Parts: sequence; C-alpha cells; structure tokens
Amino acid sequence: MLVLVTGAGGQLGTEVVAELERRAGQRRRGPALEVVGADHRRLDVADRDAVRAAVVALEPDVVLHAAAFTAVDRCEHDVERALAVNAFGTRNVAEAARLVGAHVAYVSTDYVFDGTKDEPYDEWDVPGPRSVYGRSKLGGERELDPGATVVRTAWVSGRHGANITKTILRLAADGDRPLRFVDDQRGSPTVAGELAVTLVELALARQPGLFHVTNAGSTTWYGFARAVLEAAGHDPGRVEPATTAELAGRFPAPRPANSVLANTALALAGLPLLRPWQDAVAALVAALAQ
Repeated sequence: MLVLVTGAGGQLGTEVVAELERRAGQRRRGPALEVVGADHRRLDVADRDAVRAAVVALEPDVVLHAAAFTAVDRCEHDVERALAVNAFGTRNVAEAARLVGAHVAYVSTDYVFDGTKDEPYDEWDVPGPRSVYGRSKLGGERELDPGATVVRTAWVSGRHGANITKTILRLAADGDRPLRFVDDQRGSPTVAGELAVTLVELALARQPGLFHVTNAGSTTWYGFARAVLEAAGHDPGRVEPATTAELAGRFPAPRPANSVLANTALALAGLPLLRPWQDAVAALVAALAQ
C-alpha cells in the first residue's frame, strides 16, 4: 500500500508521515506500507499539471491531503492564493486521485462555521464561514467525491512548525510582562501528533464521510494560554483576559466566537476519541522543553 502525503513539511504533515512510517515499521501482516511525503517545494497542489503527473507516476492507494494555506489573517489579503491552494488545489488532488483510483483524505477546519451556535458543532451542522480561510477550506471539502474522508479539526499545535503553543512559551520567557488573550472565543485545542494518529487510521481504513477530530473538551484562548504557562512552570496569573473587540485591530480575519467541534461521527463509528486537551497540551509542552 502506497500513501502520498501532501503538505508533508507542515506541522501536521510531518506528524502524519512519522505515524505512517511507524506503522510501516511495525507491519507484519498484510501488504507492505510505503510512504511518500511531498512538501510544497516538491509538490505545489495549486499546479494541476504537477499534481496529475505526480499522482499518475506514483499510483498511490491513498492520498492524505494535508497541504494548505493556513495563515488565517494573510488569507484575508491574499484571496487568490487561499482559493488556489485550499479550494482549487483540492480539486487538483481529487481529479488526479480519480485517475488512479486512490482514496483521498482531506484535512479541514472549524473555521467553516460562523460561530453563532451555543452548543458544539457536529458533522451535520450547516457551515457558514465568515473568513476567506474558512470559505476556501469549505471550498476544498466541496471538491471531493462522496467516498472521500474529510477530517475537520481546530486550534492545532505540535512539535513542528510555528504555532500558538510555541508563541505563548516564547512570550512567557521574554520578561515578566502580562500576556493578553481573548476570553470570548471558544474552541477545542488539538495536538498535531494525536490528530495524526486518528487521521491516518481513517485514511488507511478508507472511512468515507465527514469527521470532527479534536482533543476532548474546550476552552478559550485565555484558558489555553494559562494552561500552557502552568504546564511550563510559569505563573498562569500573568495571562489577562481580553475581548475580541479590544484586540480587533491585530487580527484582520473574523474568528468564530464558538468553534467547539463535537466528535460525534467518530463516536458513532466506534472509533477512539482523543484524550482531554489539558493532558495533550501538557505532554506537548514537556516535549517542547526537551
């Protein structure tokens, strides 16, 4: 079995390749598992000809499509790139996969929702993105065949690449000044390494349909920052709450006030849920300190 991973150089793609290689090393029965990781330099998903050529040459059984333009605020100013990579790029991947009969697993986002619902969003709630990023990722979802796997996730941090956990730790180490984070946006923090395990499981099993996959529980960015500082041995009291309106000028893209994702389809499929976000983030902070 050959799996092609797009976006293999990103924080999630790196973990996905590592998880696939771990499984390949442990496989004793069934077909051998081979992994090909393609980062942006090796494969630009916005280039239709390049995607077709790569997929036809490799003939993968599964394409795990993690490539994306994820800079939420930059998407607001570079609409063409956001649509080219996230929506049209997914069209290219889906088209090429059809040529060789490959199963596609696509990574999407909580930003497809407008954030006005009081309860967590499940897989059957109607999307309504408010940002260019959310619209472009929803566009990618709509380019896929019905049998594809779509995994929506949220607030991802990991050992690789730039992310909010690393930013909080850097700010905490830079003097004793207070740190301000919004306390009126709620979501489900997710650690990339743990997300990768479930994503790979769904992709290799060719599970069709839409799944929300996040670490269990929810918090605000204020609560998340306090948890990161506490896990790192810093004083969580340094974190001060702020409102989205107070910090509006710093972030061009509108954020959903509530983007908590209920992992309903995962539970109904009888698949393991991810552990509480507090435990996962504490483990991530410990790993980053090594």
